[in-house]
Amino acid sequence: MQQTHRTRVKICGITRVEDALAAAEAGSDAIGLVFYAGSKRVVTLQQAQTIVASVPPFVTVVGLFVNAARNEIEAVLSAIPLGLLQFHGDESADYCSSFRRPFIKAVRMKAGVDLDAASQGFEQAQGLLLDAWDAGSFGGTGQTFDWKNARPTAARSRIILAGGLTPANVAEAISTARPWAVDVSSGVELAPGIKSAALMQSFISEVQRV
Repeated sequence: MQQTHRTRVKICGITRVEDALAAAEAGSDAIGLVFYAGSKRVVTLQQAQTIVASVPPFVTVVGLFVNAARNEIEAVLSAIPLGLLQFHGDESADYCSSFRRPFIKAVRMKAGVDLDAASQGFEQAQGLLLDAWDAGSFGGTGQTFDWKNARPTAARSRIILAGGLTPANVAEAISTARPWAVDVSSGVELAPGIKSAALMQSFISEVQRV
């Protein structure tokens, strides 16, 4: 079955203005800013404000949080005009919804995960982001998972595929999983948090080719 829509792209882990601009120029629909101290791609409020000020129209800015306290998230929201929240930890559906902002919820694809069951309760989420499971990390590891497991019956139109995507494998991933969108971080980097304009362009070109 062929794709019947344009697969959207989010480039996550942006830490520099030049990378945000290069992502937008390449055609990214969204950029991700990480507000999790355990990440190599974490940004400060000041960094985030500078980056967001540079983002052109119609590029969504996503803020990523991992088991963050309410006051931490509210501090970010009061300082930065985020278009979408991404909860990448063990947050409950009620907690995610309580900020009254559009949000997506990450599902770590451990062996045996029932994706339809995992999506229950998160009906208010705009999307489910499927990432590779790793015992010691909440994403950004460059690891993949079996993309055939990313094809639920109920939530397919809300699936965002992540985990180890690169320009070399994203076309195959889309053909296999048929997600609404894809999310890349380490697969377009020269070093953690330092993006490659050429790799971002190549990645998006491969997405558009499918």
